[in-house]
Amino acid sequence: MGIIWTVLIGFVAGVIAKFLTPGSNEPSGFILTTVLGIVGAFIATYLGQSMGWYAPYEGAGLIGAVVGAVIVLLVWSFASRRA
Repeated sequence: MGIIWTVLIGFVAGVIAKFLTPGSNEPSGFILTTVLGIVGAFIATYLGQSMGWYAPYEGAGLIGAVVGAVIVLLVWSFASRRA
C-alpha cells in the first residue's frame, strides 16, 4: 500500500507543481508527472532532514513534495534553456 500512496502523492504533487510553475518546456504525461512529484518528495525529504525539519525516519508530506517538485521543475527549465 505504501507504493500506491507514494505514486498517488507523487502524481498530485507533480500536477500541482506544474500548475504553479509556468513554462512550456515541461515534462508531460502521467508517468513523467508522477516521477516529477516522487523526485520532488525525495528532494524535500533530504533537504528537510538535513536542515533538521524532519526526523531521520520522517518523510516530506504533500506540501514538501510540491515544493521539491517545483525545485525540480525550475532546475529542469534552467537546464533545458542552456542546452
